[in-house]
Amino acid sequence: MIITLKKAGLTDGEARVYLAVTELGESSVGKIVEKSKVTKSIIYQILEKLTDKGLISFFYKEKTKHFQAESPTNLLEFLEQQKNTIDETEKEVKEIIPKLLMQRATAKHSIVTVYEGFKGLMTAYTKRFEVLKEGEEYINWGLPATQPKHHHIYWERDHKERVKRKIKAKLLYNHNVPDETLKGRNSFKYIDARRMPLDVEAPSWIMVYKDIVVMAIPQGIHPITIEIHNPEIANSFTKYFEWFWKKSKSFK
Repeated sequence: MIITLKKAGLTDGEARVYLAVTELGESSVGKIVEKSKVTKSIIYQILEKLTDKGLISFFYKEKTKHFQAESPTNLLEFLEQQKNTIDETEKEVKEIIPKLLMQRATAKHSIVTVYEGFKGLMTAYTKRFEVLKEGEEYINWGLPATQPKHHHIYWERDHKERVKRKIKAKLLYNHNVPDETLKGRNSFKYIDARRMPLDVEAPSWIMVYKDIVVMAIPQGIHPITIEIHNPEIANSFTKYFEWFWKKSKSFK
């Protein structure tokens, strides 16, 4: 019966106390505690809740509070009240769902994706073409002074695709990058490639477009690329780039 009463909405303690009062008939708190095996510290709280639910009642006998069970049919009335409460709650939930959906849509979420190897780096970098439109721009800094030959082959194809889509780019290479590299990058349209204003070798390459930050960590046999979708993080990296960009000089 305890399982059924719990399904009806009573807690385990409430079910035990209700059954104890039903079996005992008119009873004092002490006997109810003994019968139900519920601790005395919470018995009054449970008895009060059962009284509020209309399942038991109390009276005083020789100045001592006694409890008795009401008709078991009150359980059906209790269930009916629960149904009404559920129906009302369902209506209220339906009313706030559109607002919750709107809040969820406008909330700032962070999505982090990790790529491994140079192919992973290419995948992360190429994805900007799916997001950026003609005339829009991405920024990139911390680019290494030298790269393996197969990297240059990829970047050649990448910039041809960028020019085809008329996407702009601002690039900041490490301070000791050869003039030949900068000359090659600036030979493409819609690009401005420069040296970092400080002679500091960055530990990673960082690209930002829209609300996306891509960090490539080339060290080791298997380079790692981390892609973060978050407008606040993208904005903070953009401001960091702008500080360097203002202090950099155009390549001539």
